[in-house]
Amino acid sequence: MSAPRSRAGATRPRRVPERPGDAAMLAAFVAHLQAQRGLSEHTSRAYRGDVRTLLDAVPTVDADTPTDLDALDLTALRSWLAGQSARGLSRSTLARRAAAARTFTAWAKRTGRMAEDPALRLLAPRPDSVVPAVLAVDEADTLLTVARTRADDGEPAHVRDWAALELLYASGLRVSELVGLDLADVDQGQRLVRVLGKGNKERMVPFGVPAARALMQWVDVRGGLVDPAATTNALFLGHRGRRLGTRQVRSAVHELAAAAGVRDLAPHGVRHSTATHLLEGGSDLRSVQEVLGHASLATTQRYTHISAERLRASFQQAHPRA
Repeated sequence: MSAPRSRAGATRPRRVPERPGDAAMLAAFVAHLQAQRGLSEHTSRAYRGDVRTLLDAVPTVDADTPTDLDALDLTALRSWLAGQSARGLSRSTLARRAAAARTFTAWAKRTGRMAEDPALRLLAPRPDSVVPAVLAVDEADTLLTVARTRADDGEPAHVRDWAALELLYASGLRVSELVGLDLADVDQGQRLVRVLGKGNKERMVPFGVPAARALMQWVDVRGGLVDPAATTNALFLGHRGRRLGTRQVRSAVHELAAAAGVRDLAPHGVRHSTATHLLEGGSDLRSVQEVLGHASLATTQRYTHISAERLRASFQQAHPRA
């Protein structure tokens, strides 16, 4: 039987059983990431997986022996990272794995598990600066119109998808932030939504009249989906009456994009579109940074490249001396 392959087509080595003692250490590391660093469950799980591949690369004389962290010197770290690169992993994945390794070795030294931190001089490639795909303003309008029209049948799931899409576009939320909202997080009077973002950082984000209208209609029909056996304050519910999942939101966005005849995109593409349209409409970078919940202004600045490219394309199409 051939070895499994990764999404990029590179051969993925078989995962060896976790060594005794490593599971407890990794659990303590994850607890540190969530309690002290404030990382989300998703990010913590990704870091755990990255460190697990690092520990698997450390040779041992006995598979039943816990990983000897003293064997993790700079040479071993560089060799591990080179092996990851040889598998064809993307620059962004390599950068994340190097960050996970640095976080782990720093934690291991601080907790007395390692005498020195060998990752202080570990270099990693910078992530690719990918300009995200976004909808044009007329495409976003078409997408939302199709969602609203579909909701006219009164089907709760259709009304929910319309409201979720309107709020995604109005407020530029991450899909994880959207599904994490509770009813009490929405202030319809002020048209504000309280969002718990990355690192458990809270922010208030405004939304417009169309999103408010969709949310009011959704709340009116939401009661028909509530599972009486599982009381929940979640704003958006799935078909079983429990909190809506991120996969369901992604499926709805893909389905509505296909129905609207616009380019296919995920919920994060809607977020990218929000940021771009805000900047094109005259919003300053700091305001957009606050709306999106970016920790660094540099992350928000990448959207200026999109606006500049559209401006250039518009100029070349319309100006007689372009």
